[in-house]
Amino acid sequence: MIGGSNWDDLRYLLAVARHGSLSAAARVLGVNHSTVLRRVTALEEAMGARLFDKLPGGYVLTAAGDEMQRVAQKMEEDLAAANRLLSGRDTRISGSLRVTTVDILTLYVLPRHIAAFRRRHPDLRVDLVAAEASLSLTRREADVAIRATSSPPENLVGRAVSGLAFAVYGAAAYLDATDGAGDPDRHPWVGLDESFDHTNLALWMKQMVPAGSVRYRVNSVAGVVEAVRAGVGLGLLPCGVVDRDPAFRRIGDPVQEADAKLWLLTHEDLRHMGRVRAFLDFMADALTRDRDLLEGRCPLPLSAPGSLSPPGRGSG
Repeated sequence: MIGGSNWDDLRYLLAVARHGSLSAAARVLGVNHSTVLRRVTALEEAMGARLFDKLPGGYVLTAAGDEMQRVAQKMEEDLAAANRLLSGRDTRISGSLRVTTVDILTLYVLPRHIAAFRRRHPDLRVDLVAAEASLSLTRREADVAIRATSSPPENLVGRAVSGLAFAVYGAAAYLDATDGAGDPDRHPWVGLDESFDHTNLALWMKQMVPAGSVRYRVNSVAGVVEAVRAGVGLGLLPCGVVDRDPAFRRIGDPVQEADAKLWLLTHEDLRHMGRVRAFLDFMADALTRDRDLLEGRCPLPLSAPGSLSPPGRGSG
């Protein structure tokens, strides 16, 4: 039978089952490899059954382990639900708030807004986690998510506060050095790696940019921004990040196929928590005021004549 004293060991079982190895589970849990092994072994001894098979591809649950995982997931969900309900009754705007978002918002958009929010609520600490993969609000890995998406998770509540436009850009110095004109297919491009294959950005690149033209790939949009800034080549960048930066020059209008919506999201049980409500209301107002910039309506004027036509749309 599983007692309350076993929950901590079950956390280790869930981490290994979700991530497939002791080392990956250790990184997520913030402990060392040997601690994970020791806790899983202790749980197996307490249960009198082997819970994992160690295969070349990693740790795989046995039949007994699969049953234990279902028990552990139910306990995790019940504990998280109780925690959310208690937290949702907390109307104080103090303590800490954990926010997850993507790198471009973390680096280029949110800092000035969080600075203003902190001036209004100095007793509240904001923990901002930049992660391309969504952290789980259901398991309280975060309290609020700010996501650029066209389809937010159905188990979360919130609203879209702005569009997020993308357009083709090159570094001004790079375009000047290449006369800022010519066949786009002859320019090198910066793209995203396969971890972004499901996104509108990657789909547009595959359709419009020859594969041989993509000479540099990176696993974050911020990485694309900085590579284009350095003159590596052209890239599809967020207008709200670079339109006010004279180091960049936009090439054509925003690419509608790459548009996304900027969503403020939380869990239903947390929406009335004081610090969550205060943050959502503040950010909704701040990001709504940024809409013209985020949606690509504030480009700097071209500093030199001549520009590239967007790929596939050049004059015949």
